[in-house]
Amino acid sequence: MIKQVLVIISTFLACATMMATPDNATLESSDKDDSTGSTLAQQLDIQKTGGDTIDWLADVASRIQIHGYAQGWYYFQNAGGKRSNSFLCKRTVFWVNAKITERWSFQFMHDFNSVVQEYFTDFRITRNNALTIRFGQFKHGLSYENPLSPTAMETIDVYSEGVTYLTGCGSDPLNGVQYGREQGLAFLGETNNKFLKYELDILNGSGINVKDKDNNKIVVGRIELHPTNNLTLCATGQIGKGTSLVSAPIFNHKIDKDSLYTRNRFTIGFNIKTESFGLHGEFLTGKDADVTSRGAYLTGSWSIVPGKWDLVGSYDYFNFNTDNKCDMHKVVAGFQYWFFKRCRFQMQYVYKSANTDYKTFFNNGRNGTKQENCHALMCQMQVRFN
Repeated sequence: MIKQVLVIISTFLACATMMATPDNATLESSDKDDSTGSTLAQQLDIQKTGGDTIDWLADVASRIQIHGYAQGWYYFQNAGGKRSNSFLCKRTVFWVNAKITERWSFQFMHDFNSVVQEYFTDFRITRNNALTIRFGQFKHGLSYENPLSPTAMETIDVYSEGVTYLTGCGSDPLNGVQYGREQGLAFLGETNNKFLKYELDILNGSGINVKDKDNNKIVVGRIELHPTNNLTLCATGQIGKGTSLVSAPIFNHKIDKDSLYTRNRFTIGFNIKTESFGLHGEFLTGKDADVTSRGAYLTGSWSIVPGKWDLVGSYDYFNFNTDNKCDMHKVVAGFQYWFFKRCRFQMQYVYKSANTDYKTFFNNGRNGTKQENCHALMCQMQVRFN
């Protein structure tokens, strides 16, 4: 099995090396920003020639931006002595931004490995960026990590355990798999020369692609401070009520299926980013009815060859039920190679440990699924345009 893994890794690296040396040297770039990218007019090379038809097409195309990325995995894991391995097309995402006017825009996003995830419209109220109103289905502002694209995250498994659980990304069975998104209304903006960024979301709290199930709303607030170009401080919070999708006594024995329960959260985090070094971390806590969850993480990267090779590491702790000492620890170590702008190959070792209480709770329930200490080797190829 190890030989098979090594062969696959060698093949990935060989392909990456060939793609990293294009014939046209002007294509070579180490840019990893989530920039706005080129417009449809630039991609189609539409030029205004004075004709009415061409002018109209060029104007429409200049207002549309097309983006997309794909992330493919290979992983090998040993969980409690049970070994498994698989290839997996994890994400194939396509989204379009349409600029209707100077102040009014629209976005649509679909993951071909999942569901339609985003469709919202933005309208900028002020002449500057101090106030924009957003309506539709979008990523909410809870936690530092949740609004970030998976293509910008250092770890292959993307968000920390606490962020995944508390923001509705999937590990909380009461909330279900919502990909960190909700339907609702948001007020957001930035002031003081981008020193202060804020966001206030009023959300259904019932998940994506469905209407509100209980007429109660979730409110999410977010404040970011940028004292310097290299430092971000972030505090977020959530209050409100939601309806549970299932009964999950292992997670919360006081909440039954279709029960209305309090769903409050709070996080505080930071991000430090330089040309050669990056580090971000966060403390998170939540309360579902009377059950408290708590966690923290630190994730960093170090460029050993700037713009090309990075070392990546992360430590992650989360306890989804502090009354029962259901704590879990995760350690990640690995590297990533950027072979083209926003395109990379990653390989990481992941270790998850669970204490006795945590394993006992899982082994005695959750549809017979066992939670054991796990060792995994993960590889990911990411290709993105714009």
